[in-house]
Amino acid sequence: MDGARRLAWQAAGALALVLAIVGIALPLLPTTPFLLLSAFCFARGSERLHDWLVTHPRLGPPIRAWREHRAISTRAKQLAIIAIVAAFAGAWLAGAAPTVLAIQAAVLVLVALFILTRPAPPPDGER
Repeated sequence: MDGARRLAWQAAGALALVLAIVGIALPLLPTTPFLLLSAFCFARGSERLHDWLVTHPRLGPPIRAWREHRAISTRAKQLAIIAIVAAFAGAWLAGAAPTVLAIQAAVLVLVALFILTRPAPPPDGER
């Protein structure tokens, strides 16, 4: 792979990582999907950055849980559902049109169902 393409993957991974870190503080910005995207990009652009991210003590566990078990932690599920409810409530309180609310509700229900039907990762000793 040429240098420009590797640099582009690294830049995309860095952007996704920044969004994931911002998502830790902002409840409506999803952290885990951006972490997964960052790992995906870093795997194509920098083995060193990818290994750092996957082995990071705070950022690595959700990535490894998804890769190894297609699992989402119970805590992450709870936060995701809170964010989903808050997003819908925000749109409703802002006076969004009924059609917009209906579309948003349908999409958010599907997202919530996907999240809630993923298993929780096994305890640390069983990995």
